[in-house]
Amino acid sequence: MRAIVRSAGHDKYGIAIANCLTILSFWCKAVSPANELISFLETHPDAQIVMGADYRILAANAAYRRIYSGGRDVVGQFCYAVSHGYDRPCDECGESCPMAASRNNGEPARVLHLHHTPRGEEHVDVELSPIVGASGSIEYFVERMTTVREASSLPAESGLVGKSPAFNHMLELVRRVAPAQTTALLLGESGTGKELVAHAIHQQSGREHAPFVVVECSGLTETLFENELFGHEKGAFTGASQKKVGLVEAASGGTLFLDEVGDIPLSLQVKLLRLLESGTFRRVGGVDTLRADFRLVAATHRDLKAMVETGAFRRDLYYRLSVFPIELPALRERREDIDLLADTLLTRLAPGRAYTLAASTRSRLRAYDFPGNIRELRNILERAMLMADGDTLLPEHLPRDVGGRASADLPAATDDVVSLEVAERRYLLWALNRLDGDRKALARQLGISERTLYRKLA
Repeated sequence: MRAIVRSAGHDKYGIAIANCLTILSFWCKAVSPANELISFLETHPDAQIVMGADYRILAANAAYRRIYSGGRDVVGQFCYAVSHGYDRPCDECGESCPMAASRNNGEPARVLHLHHTPRGEEHVDVELSPIVGASGSIEYFVERMTTVREASSLPAESGLVGKSPAFNHMLELVRRVAPAQTTALLLGESGTGKELVAHAIHQQSGREHAPFVVVECSGLTETLFENELFGHEKGAFTGASQKKVGLVEAASGGTLFLDEVGDIPLSLQVKLLRLLESGTFRRVGGVDTLRADFRLVAATHRDLKAMVETGAFRRDLYYRLSVFPIELPALRERREDIDLLADTLLTRLAPGRAYTLAASTRSRLRAYDFPGNIRELRNILERAMLMADGDTLLPEHLPRDVGGRASADLPAATDDVVSLEVAERRYLLWALNRLDGDRKALARQLGISERTLYRKLA
């Protein structure tokens, strides 16, 4: 009897070659191949299931039952019903289906899905390997599942958050490039979370326990660029009273993140290119050649291709950086995530306080284009929290261009007598709204410090 077992993806994330050979050995000797395969997977530490070509689950190992089934007996059920609650295969419901792809080309397949789990919806990296029997056709599929810890489909205290198709596509690319040493280039508008994505790549790599070092490339002069990246020796220049370790050296064994690499002046790009091509550098004022050991992730909001065509960015450096480009979607391209991101940001901005968004506020936010992306959403919510007297954020607490124009007049007088403290706060909130939330301008007009104003508002 002949069998072929292929491993999907990188060895770290696929079934190891040794395991494949073991399965193959079992298969060749077994009277009942499916039973032997099931017996082997039962002791495997990763969550795995065996399926027939009709999508029906034949077996689930102990790891799968512990992590994903929640005590349910999934044997005999269809995989798409268990994982997604669908009544037909994933590819018929608008999602990519690894089994459909594998049946068409006979190759392993890997996708990123949102799966139902006992903990709610979670991002799961799915790797499927086909098994070809003596008949020459695919008879079984082994599916291995890994929960993505660096991203959440629920409000989370840290990390990436989202579940829209655009976000999931980006996350799938992140999962593919992270285990390799390949240079990743993050492209997207300002405020889309490029540093968070770079950190997620670092966390999923083999360098996760080493430093993650950020280099802000904007505004670096030639002297600063060399000094920041490469460091200097004692006495290299006036004021260099001791040796300084540069960021390249500080990132040794870890990840070097070049933020806004498109802002590096043309005259300095050759220095970066030399570092990347030779893998060596010298401290300013030094003579010893040092070897660099880092994984590079770069990011920019600029169109580097267009800059290459105009001569503003070196072509050779561009091709060094753009080995694996990842587009980060703008917030307007992932509107399905706005509610989730807003809830997450409220949790992070005010831990321990249960701020909520009114339904009308959510509608206003979803309709807004967010030219400043997630960073702008954060600023809008922080302002709304200051404007709100209670825990519910209403449309009138939003800036005018988001929540509609607020009344330019003071609140109507009531018969109630309030304390001077309450009256003062009401006036300050009204005045702040008139100045579109500009605390610095309001403090200047009131003749008080911004800190005093902030304390009165809080």
